[in-house]
Amino acid sequence: MRRLHNRIRPYAWGSRDVIARVQGRPVPSEGPEAELWVGAHPDCSSLVDDVALVDVIASAPGDLLGADALDRFGVRLPYLLKLLAAERSLSLQAHPDARQAADGYAAEDAAGVPRGAAHRSYVDGNHKPELLVAYTEFEALCGFRPAAESAELVDALGVMALKPVVGALAVGDLREAVRALLSWPAAARAELVDQAVAASGNLPDGPAGGGPRGLVRLLAHDYPGDVGVLVALLLNHVVLAPGQGIWMPAGNLHGYLRGAGVEIMAASDNVLRGGLTPKHVNVPELLRVLRFEPLHSPVRDPEPVAPGVDTWSVPVEDFRLHRIRLDGGEAALDPAGPRTALCMAGAVTVADGAGSARLTGGEAAFGAAGGGKMIFAGTGEVFLGSL
Repeated sequence: MRRLHNRIRPYAWGSRDVIARVQGRPVPSEGPEAELWVGAHPDCSSLVDDVALVDVIASAPGDLLGADALDRFGVRLPYLLKLLAAERSLSLQAHPDARQAADGYAAEDAAGVPRGAAHRSYVDGNHKPELLVAYTEFEALCGFRPAAESAELVDALGVMALKPVVGALAVGDLREAVRALLSWPAAARAELVDQAVAASGNLPDGPAGGGPRGLVRLLAHDYPGDVGVLVALLLNHVVLAPGQGIWMPAGNLHGYLRGAGVEIMAASDNVLRGGLTPKHVNVPELLRVLRFEPLHSPVRDPEPVAPGVDTWSVPVEDFRLHRIRLDGGEAALDPAGPRTALCMAGAVTVADGAGSARLTGGEAAFGAAGGGKMIFAGTGEVFLGSL
């Protein structure tokens, strides 16, 4: 196992508490800390002895990735592990499937869009299905509700300008409802959102001021005048307990609102945004990749696979996530392919046939595909990414 040095993305929506606390640093941090990246994505690769993990892998791909992963995914670690900590809501977004990502990346290259440009939609040619497991209580929007439910919510606002949106939803036309909201004239958006906030008392309430009423007010506070406040009413609104997960396949509109979680995804950073963000919003491309159908069961509960070991079933071959919780004992796991361990609490020794590493909160290690069976020992909690 090779110890990793991992870098933090300081996005404005990040917490000044969670990642610092996990790593045992002073709280609050000097600025927002949104995501701790653990992996070999070229934009923010972890380091092994001051050498980027992406370069370490490129120097010996067969040894580190294994023949199977190399054949299926090429010379790259096919997944990316993150600790995500949201103090305020992230953008409404969706991710392309594999074909859409490859085509979109090639099209922007052909059009001469610089790869580092802020208005570029496809920064790589890979898809980005993702699983997030709550570390703290975690609030999120994930996939469309049934259109009839959304029609009732939007209609309850009593905003006359929204009647065409209600009509589209009433006949099950999610595409037209989303298109109408995201294409709303820019000069009229602030007034529309203000009207919705003023009428939000007509919406159902929830525990501790949550529910649709609290959602509209929360998002309007974070992003005043943004029509994403209204698009959010079309999405499933969930609050996860620690250990519950959200599975987000390609083409599903979603947005994370508050909380911390461990996230694993295919190694991509392709994001198509629809609102609740100052970043580039590409409505035509987002409408092209979205799946306009309800997502009925986005929440995944942990499944025990061995004493002290849980997983979450997802239908992709790019990654698998396990959680190992120890109270002074040991746990064993025989994962496939290259493996990446992130310690979230305590002190745990992670060992395989190639060596061991003792990890404490916020520390991580990478192991080659041929490392064989892994043994975890100590007291604490570790998340393991593998194939």
